[in-house]
Amino acid sequence: MRARTVGELRASGWQAKSVKQELRDNMVARLRRGEPLFPAIVGYDESVVPQLENAILSGQDIVFLGERGQAKTRMARLLPTLLDEAVPALAGCEINDDPFAPICGACRARIAEKGGAVEIVWIPRDRRYGEKLATPDITIADLIGEVDPIKVAEGRYLADELTIHYGLLPRTNRGIFAINELPDLAERIQVGLLNIMEERDVQIRGYKVRLPLDLYVVASANPEDYTNRGRIITPLKDRFGSQIRTHYPKRLEHEIAIMEAELTRFPADGFQTVTPGYMKEIVAELTQLARKAPEISQRSGVSVRVSICNYENLVSSALKRAIRLGEQAAAPRVSDLGAVLASTSGKIELETVGEGGEDKVLGKLVQRAVLNVFGRCFRAGELDEVVAAFQGGLAITVSDTMASAEYMQQIGQVSPLQAAVKKLGSADPASAASALEFILEGLHLSRKLNKDVQAGRARYRGSAGSAATGRD
Repeated sequence: MRARTVGELRASGWQAKSVKQELRDNMVARLRRGEPLFPAIVGYDESVVPQLENAILSGQDIVFLGERGQAKTRMARLLPTLLDEAVPALAGCEINDDPFAPICGACRARIAEKGGAVEIVWIPRDRRYGEKLATPDITIADLIGEVDPIKVAEGRYLADELTIHYGLLPRTNRGIFAINELPDLAERIQVGLLNIMEERDVQIRGYKVRLPLDLYVVASANPEDYTNRGRIITPLKDRFGSQIRTHYPKRLEHEIAIMEAELTRFPADGFQTVTPGYMKEIVAELTQLARKAPEISQRSGVSVRVSICNYENLVSSALKRAIRLGEQAAAPRVSDLGAVLASTSGKIELETVGEGGEDKVLGKLVQRAVLNVFGRCFRAGELDEVVAAFQGGLAITVSDTMASAEYMQQIGQVSPLQAAVKKLGSADPASAASALEFILEGLHLSRKLNKDVQAGRARYRGSAGSAATGRD
């Protein structure tokens, strides 16, 4: 049973630790057990996580430096998992005072009056995390504190420490405090953080209050803002022990794993939605191509949220078709890729606004993504028999509103096409329809088939010569 008073806590032998010591001890225990630091974070095991482990073992405050959508806030919010399950604090204290070493005047007075009879409470780790999004209108009062006029009206002197209404930082005492987008803080507020992180002397309304806060400070920032002169003061940079650079997923499988993990899910609604692996690859490939495209501003970045939202829209487009056609199974097709335009456009910035704008740029990137994935799925010449069938007069029509049964009828016309569809692991009509569109579009983009588009339908046919011109 947990102690309920300071006296019981002292008798139990409990020893106080600083937040940094807590994090370090629990990190050491986790490393000894061979457990991953952040199992839910994908793609950082060989880059970001080792740096973070070093910083925690060194007891250093950290700043995560990276573009948007690189899990900076997610990692900060996972740090409390390295804290103890719960720690004792004096009951009623606004700043979670250590029962053995209180720092606020009210708690010191209570200890002096009642000694070991003072009650304590146990604070769980999730309540020991504070977070603030930095905005230009943040004040010192928000972060550190302000004189409470009500307490002054009750008869206390302005110089009395008990007149202070504590801000976010003191209220996160003995915990982890995260500041998102640090460079957006006004310079005078940044100066206030210098004292919190180093000297611990805080001035409120012209008088000094000694607040030896026990905090682990984490910040996040965009590299462009953080490195620009004037956006963040140099002394504040100097007080962060480690600057950890985050990055976007470097491997396609990591991008896909994040998409799968972050996909918004709903209770079962009677439909079975299956997304073939090659369609997931196309979504991830699109994002990775966008991160290298010269037409897209790389300063603002192309977030992983682009992949997540595109994946969700692709699945939704397939589900919508299944609902309207009365089919139980839904599988995204190449013809559903138009749905990603809406979920991509608002998340990228073009370097220049040329003819066609975002839709034209994205359209070309989608085609490249399909072609790249197609090239990984099929070797050169593997579909020559399929192409030969089209050169012999075969033509196939596809549409994002066409029933899967119609696709199955068309697949049945060509044995080599059946083999290609089977290779893609299509086990039901919906997946077979998806595979057929992928194969046909891949052959078209490889300049092996012609494609005629009209009234929401696409017709794939052989070329008159030895190679198709690939007309859209």
